[in-house]
Amino acid sequence: MIKFLLPSAFYVSDPVAVFAASSLTIKRMNDDRSPGPKADSSGEVTFRKIVHIDMDAFYASVEQRDDPTLRGRPVVVAWRGKRSVVCAASYEARRFGVRSAMPAVTAERLCPEAIFLPPDFTRYKAVSRAVRDIFQRHTDLVEPLSLDEAYLDVTKNKTHLPTATRVAKTIRQQIREELQLTASAGVAPNKFLAKIASDWRKPDGLFVIQPADLDTFLPPLPVGRIPGVGRVTETRLKQIGIQTVGDLHAFDLAALETRFGRYGLRLYELARGIDHNRVIPDRPTKSISAEDTFERDIPLSEMEDLIRRLAEKVWSASRKESRVARTVVLKLKTSEFNILTRSHTPIVPPLSCEELAEIALSLRERVDVGAARRFRLVGVGLSNFRDQEGSQSPLFEG
Repeated sequence: MIKFLLPSAFYVSDPVAVFAASSLTIKRMNDDRSPGPKADSSGEVTFRKIVHIDMDAFYASVEQRDDPTLRGRPVVVAWRGKRSVVCAASYEARRFGVRSAMPAVTAERLCPEAIFLPPDFTRYKAVSRAVRDIFQRHTDLVEPLSLDEAYLDVTKNKTHLPTATRVAKTIRQQIREELQLTASAGVAPNKFLAKIASDWRKPDGLFVIQPADLDTFLPPLPVGRIPGVGRVTETRLKQIGIQTVGDLHAFDLAALETRFGRYGLRLYELARGIDHNRVIPDRPTKSISAEDTFERDIPLSEMEDLIRRLAEKVWSASRKESRVARTVVLKLKTSEFNILTRSHTPIVPPLSCEELAEIALSLRERVDVGAARRFRLVGVGLSNFRDQEGSQSPLFEG
C-alpha cells in the first residue's frame, strides 16, 4: 500500500471544511514477504541490494525538457479551474510552496507567475517506458509504483556491477544522458530503507544506507518520515510520546499491538530497519482512494465541491495505471465513527474526470441519513481494476 500525505489544512471554495488530514492511498496486490537476510556457507550474513528510483518533478521536468522556454521557470502541471488539483510542480514552483495534490487555485495564489500546463499522460507514459528500458538493462526485478517511481532488486544484476551503488550511479547517468532528465536514488538492504534514502538528497541525488548504519541513522528520524505513516498515525504515536524512530524502537511489540493491532508489528519491525517485502515486478493495483477528514463534522449538503476535488485526485492517480477501474466507491464516516459505503458497478471504463465525479455525487444521493446527521470523513475510490483491450499503454512497459 502506498499512502501520500496531502496538505493538512486548506479551504475549499466555501470555507466550511478545514481538513484535519487528507490522504491519497494506492493499494496493490500480493504484498509478499521474503525471509530477509540469509547466511551463506561461511556463516556470513548477506543482504539484498535494493534501489529506489524517483524521477525528479517528473511531469514538470518532461515539460521543461521538451520546451526550452520553460527551463528555469515555475511550471505547474494541472488543469485550470477552482476544482482542479496540482499533478506536479517544478522545483522553481516548489520554492513558492506549490506542492502536488494541492488545489490549483492555491498554487496560483502562491505563485502567480507560474506557467500552468494541462497534463499530457500519453507523453509521460512514453518517457516512463524509456526509463523502464534503462532499468531492465540491469535487472528484471523492477516494481513500478507509478510512472515516475520504482523499486529495483539488483542483488544479481545483469551488468555484473560489483555494488548496488554502482548500479544506481550508472542508471542515473543513463537517464541523464539518454533522456535529459534527472532522478534521485536510494540504495539500501530493503525497500523501506531505500525509499527513505531516495528522498534524502533530492533532487538529483544519491544516498546509501548500509546495514551497519542503522543504529545511528534511524533513531533520530521523526516518525513521520516512515513511509506509510500518515498524519493520523503520526498524531496517535505522538500522543503516547513517540516522536522519533528511536522512541518507537523503545516500545515493545505487545504495547504496539495493543494500540495499533496488526499494524503494531509493522511499526515494530520498521523501527528496527526490518522490511521483508520483496520487489515484485508489475504488481497490479487493487484500489485507489482519496479521503478528507474534517476538523469539524459537516452535513452531506456541503460536500459537493469536496467530492469533486477528491474525484479529481483519484482520477489523476488512476491515469498513471496500466489497467482501468470498473467500480466507483463513496465512503463516509459519521460523527459516531460509523462507516458507510456506497458503490456503483459495472461502469464503462475508462471514465473521464467529470464522469467519475458525477457517479460519486450520485452515490451521495443513495445515503439515507437524517437531516441532522453530520460526517467527519468523506472518501472517493476506484476499485475492481481490470485489463482492457485498447486501453492505456502499460506503465513502464518493457
